Amino acid sequence: MEPLLAICAGIALAAASGFRVFVPMLALGSAARSNVINPSAGLEWVESIPALVVFGTATVAEIAAYYVPWVDNALDTVTTPGSVVAGSLAAAAAMGDLDPAIKWTLAIVAGGGAAAVVQGGTVLTRMLSSATTGGVGNPAVSTGEAAGSIVLSILAIVVPLLAAALVILLIGWVVRLFVRWRRRRVTPAL
Repeated sequence: MEPLLAICAGIALAAASGFRVFVPMLALGSAARSNVINPSAGLEWVESIPALVVFGTATVAEIAAYYVPWVDNALDTVTTPGSVVAGSLAAAAAMGDLDPAIKWTLAIVAGGGAAAVVQGGTVLTRMLSSATTGGVGNPAVSTGEAAGSIVLSILAIVVPLLAAALVILLIGWVVRLFVRWRRRRVTPAL
């Protein structure tokens, strides 16, 4: 994969980790196993059968757990740091043979940062859903997040430039959502 496409794919996979931690890792491992992506040296293990079994099992468990009331909110506490780590790792693996200093800087800053922003958006969305619907709306939020992770992971592999453009739009939307939420919290009641 060309360096620009590999960077776009890596950052998009990292952002998808903000929705669900294991979906992008499963997509990355499957793409590597199919020779669509050549993982970076030292990260070839993502395409191994044991890794794919673990990623597949963890994906099913993670998606299912987000449909259990109160567990979904508790999972956000665990998956927030996990999404940053998985996002950084997925980005580094997808970036192939870039110079290690460039690859790891981009993976940690851009990949981990994209995962953190997207995860922050999901936490905020779930918090607002829990507060306004008493948790009744959370399954719809979970469905949207799972779909977002699956679609973004596939696009990252198939059409990395489009996926990267969507990540930029997504990050802009999350920042805007956070700013609006913050203004409402800070604005004094009259």
